[in-house]
Amino acid sequence: MQIKGDHAELYVGGRLDVRSAADARSALHTALDGGNGDLVLSLAQLDSWDATGLGVIMGAHRRAGRCGRRLVLRDVPPQMQRLLVATRLHRILAIEGETLTKP
Repeated sequence: MQIKGDHAELYVGGRLDVRSAADARSALHTALDGGNGDLVLSLAQLDSWDATGLGVIMGAHRRAGRCGRRLVLRDVPPQMQRLLVATRLHRILAIEGETLTKP
């Protein structure tokens, strides 16, 4: 997993799973704590995520709210869009761009 960017936009690539969760959580918390306004997560290069990775995203969403910010997902791959719809998390998370597909 790779995360590049600043306090306004992060680019996430590779796999967001149990092995990368701690590093991802740390990078997201640093970005959220160090900026203001929306934090955009560009997921175009994300290959996959598991339940732990999804938990990291949800934790970052909650932290963003506590910081007075908003976490926005951008370029969510279709497979992950279907998971967000199936879990109804698309109703909670801010997702930019495409209309989410139904499972």
